Amino acid sequence: MDRSRLPTILVLGTAQTLAWGSTYYLPAVLADEIARDIGISTNLFFGAFSASLIISALIGPKVGRAIDRAGGNGVLSAANILFAAALVLMSLAHSFALFAVAWILMGIGMGLGLYDAAFAALGRLYGMAARGPITGITLLAGFASTIGWPLTAWGAAEIGWRDTCLAWAVAHIVIGLPLNYFLLPRPKDLAVTAKAADQPVPIDRPMILLAFAFSAAWIVTAGMAAHFPRIMEAAGATSTQAIAAGALIGPAQVAARLLEAGFLSRFHPLVSARLAMTTHPVGAAVILTAGGGVAASAFAVLHGMGNGIITIARGTVPLALYGPKNYGYRLGLLGAPSRFLSAGAPLGFSLLIDHLGANVLLVSSGLCLASFAALCLLRRTAPAPVPSHAD
Repeated sequence: MDRSRLPTILVLGTAQTLAWGSTYYLPAVLADEIARDIGISTNLFFGAFSASLIISALIGPKVGRAIDRAGGNGVLSAANILFAAALVLMSLAHSFALFAVAWILMGIGMGLGLYDAAFAALGRLYGMAARGPITGITLLAGFASTIGWPLTAWGAAEIGWRDTCLAWAVAHIVIGLPLNYFLLPRPKDLAVTAKAADQPVPIDRPMILLAFAFSAAWIVTAGMAAHFPRIMEAAGATSTQAIAAGALIGPAQVAARLLEAGFLSRFHPLVSARLAMTTHPVGAAVILTAGGGVAASAFAVLHGMGNGIITIARGTVPLALYGPKNYGYRLGLLGAPSRFLSAGAPLGFSLLIDHLGANVLLVSSGLCLASFAALCLLRRTAPAPVPSHAD
């Protein structure tokens, strides 16, 4: 990895850790308490969360176009403002109406401020050389759940969930906004790229296979992020063991990303992606066979490793197959089905757990294996090299 890009990795990785930890991972810890406090069901809570993911899917392609034209500074910093506003509104909510408005703003923010936008910003800056920085920011943001879940749980216990939301809002304004707007490098060739940014992107066979593979994987990611402790308890772990196992996901993601940055970087990103989709089913077999706290920890490590690498693959595989031209828009197109379908995952998994308990892992494993099959149908190709835009 080019050390000259380390400052960019640190800036964007820190901002992404904050973005994920205070938004996407919030429901897993606060859903029951918030739902009880404002007088709604947990399923309605996750319904609002799902709606926010649909909103993020709708705006994804346009967000990608905007980053292709002008880079990611404005888009990512706008996300921090939206996240802060959504968290403030959530802290003030005493009815479903204001709670729903908060999740609408959160959905727009997630469309502007999570990995797809960050990857697009790196592709805009570094072109085909963006694989290393993409891996780098996910190394840092892999700790989002490890940091976010305990901090949110501690805040809810010590100062209440409302003030915890306010604290996260302040963090977006004080930390996230300056990082994304002032410290993230800006592209140097705006005029040249802007002319080519609006060209159409054909929906060919590899695009369809990629969209399917990423959608299946992201449904599992969304479902596990929202319900991991609950699923582990259904498999025989205690509440404490489930939380402890969940804390291993972040380090496992980081360990897998270190493997991607080192040994696996010499191979085509498709190799990493295929490998990533096998670890969750193996972990599911372990916990469904053995049960209990130790098996929950083993599952958490295996799930985290796969999730860590497939997250990188969402950015690196399209870049390797198609190159940096219209990269942001392409990521938006590929991400839209993932977000649409994964939007139903929190609610869908909630209902499946009610009926299947820990056997919901059979469903998630089937999705991972379907993704693996789709990735195996893709051929390894490489686009013509394009000079990077910023160093």
